[in-house]
Amino acid sequence: MVMLRLKPLSFFFLPLLLILFLQGGPGTIATAQLPRQEIRGVWLTSNDTNVLRDRLQVQQAVNQLARLNFNTLYPVVWNSGYTLYPSAVAQRAGIQPFVFRGNQGQDILADLIRQAHSQGLLVIPWFEFGFMAPPTSELAVLHPDWLTQQRNGQQTSVTAAGEVVWLNPIHPEVQQFITDLVMELFTQYDIDGIQFDDHTSLPSEFGYDPFTVALYKQETKKDPHPDFQNPTWRQWRADKITAFMAQLSQAIKARKPGAIVSLSPVSYDYAFKAQMQDWLNWMRLQIIDELVVQVYKTDLYGFTEKISRPELQEAAQRIPVGVGVLTGLRNKPIGMELIQAKVRAARAQGLGVSFFYYETLWDSSLEPLVDRQAGFQALFPTPAPRSLASSVPLN
Repeated sequence: MVMLRLKPLSFFFLPLLLILFLQGGPGTIATAQLPRQEIRGVWLTSNDTNVLRDRLQVQQAVNQLARLNFNTLYPVVWNSGYTLYPSAVAQRAGIQPFVFRGNQGQDILADLIRQAHSQGLLVIPWFEFGFMAPPTSELAVLHPDWLTQQRNGQQTSVTAAGEVVWLNPIHPEVQQFITDLVMELFTQYDIDGIQFDDHTSLPSEFGYDPFTVALYKQETKKDPHPDFQNPTWRQWRADKITAFMAQLSQAIKARKPGAIVSLSPVSYDYAFKAQMQDWLNWMRLQIIDELVVQVYKTDLYGFTEKISRPELQEAAQRIPVGVGVLTGLRNKPIGMELIQAKVRAARAQGLGVSFFYYETLWDSSLEPLVDRQAGFQALFPTPAPRSLASSVPLN
């Protein structure tokens, strides 16, 4: 009787599965029944180097994060125009090594990867500064032709990181330099992916450098619009950045199939209009495999409003999506009650989280260490293992 019932059902479902396969593309059937992967991450910033440089402290940190059921680490590897790992690519560009070696002489990133993988955590290095660099950095001083500018010729802007210049993301030599840095990471380390930041973009005031102006005139037969927010002029520049990111994503996948191409932008409306980072399009074009949107609102209402945006919900139907939750700054700790409320709000929307940043999880906090860690344990009482992008469900 069982066989008689299964046979007609199989004839019903086989055409349906074929339709799903043709609509969803290769891999849909293999991944459709996998559970949605929840991001439970933490950024390891340049403020965390005291921990990162000591092998024992790294071991203790990784063990504690694993015990509290975190699953993803985002260690910084590109900051202020320098790599935080030994880089032949940077040296060829004239950038002298600026590497935080471990107290025991170890390669910090390699040690972190080894220890994290032993505990089942993914390591996705964070390319924090993107196209941004300090004006006094060797990168900016030695390669002035790589920099872009505003219409009045000014090359700098003021950001949370201070005064910076911007590498021209449309310039082929800049694109090659960034690509080489990323490929170097995949060659030298057993990393699970790479995360780009909101600075993998360009403020819309910029793009009036001679190279970009000439290219725009060549392709459109027009001069760039004097209003940097002109929709046509802005879209052209945004599309150039998108094209580069598509090319870079393909190169990453060719080097390591299944690698996670992650992005941690700000909210879409600001990202696109102010920074020409069209991350919604990147998601739709499958350039990125994961999205962690920075939402550092200090009040719960503002936080909830930001994470309820339709573009986040659209993205969450396609790829793992999380929100960045601020756990404190060096002189501004944030209480566990607010952190927990934000995490619950994010999870209610089907979103994961990543905390900014490691030191403020419990080393610089309002509550005692034991209470603080118990607070995270309450948020994540059970494990949530993650795998590489080749196994990420599409729906």
